[in-house]
Amino acid sequence: MKNPLLLWGMSILEWASYHAADKAIGLSPGICEGIKKRSRKNTPVAMIPNGCDLQIFSPNNRVPREQLNLEGITPDALLAIFTGAHGVANGLDAVLDTAAVLLKRQRTDIKFIFIGSGNQKAGLQERASREGLTNCLFFAPVPKVELNTIVASADIGLMILKNIPAFYYGTSPNKFFDYIASGLPVLNNYPGFLADHITSSECGIVVEPDDPEAFADGLIQLANSSELRKKFSVNARKLAEQKFSRERLAVEFTNFLTN
Repeated sequence: MKNPLLLWGMSILEWASYHAADKAIGLSPGICEGIKKRSRKNTPVAMIPNGCDLQIFSPNNRVPREQLNLEGITPDALLAIFTGAHGVANGLDAVLDTAAVLLKRQRTDIKFIFIGSGNQKAGLQERASREGLTNCLFFAPVPKVELNTIVASADIGLMILKNIPAFYYGTSPNKFFDYIASGLPVLNNYPGFLADHITSSECGIVVEPDDPEAFADGLIQLANSSELRKKFSVNARKLAEQKFSRERLAVEFTNFLTN
């Protein structure tokens, strides 16, 4: 969106909305800071992030690979999954860069699964085909009642965003919460809010942005150690249950609004 008049109008609407609010909720620290800057002084602002649906997404949904309706998936492959929008902000070329590095290192056992749609998907598919990135597999969006089984049956959840500083503490992507509820180790390629949780909870690996070699190193580290993946898996589900369950966050939400 580049129309200056439209952007100006949206900015005015934002300012008016925040100034009319008695209380406000942000999904991440950066969002909360942005709200405070645009709101009336002393407006209460609480951070309540997206949450985990612990009933829909669970490690118990894991099934043998043969039961997944995903063409090209072999039983012995290590599956790194990305779900959701394939847009400019997601920066998924970083994954394709890493896929090329892995093929050069002859690590054909690691496969990338992309599930979702977006205005960059066709370009990503074309690039993967042109460069012979046979370790990248693209699939259409599926309902959550089917996605939960696919996510739980993968080995690694990919948290990927374009390297834009505003994203570091200003986003709260749903896919992260689905991954950890499913007990997936998470590989994250940008610093910030979620990277801090991944590091402190020991539920995955955080690599520097725009570094496909480091990204590949992280994947290989996970692929080579089933014990490390198991440790991260247990910690991921624990993080989901202890800090991000929707029931717990719903109580926080209600208490904030009513007190």
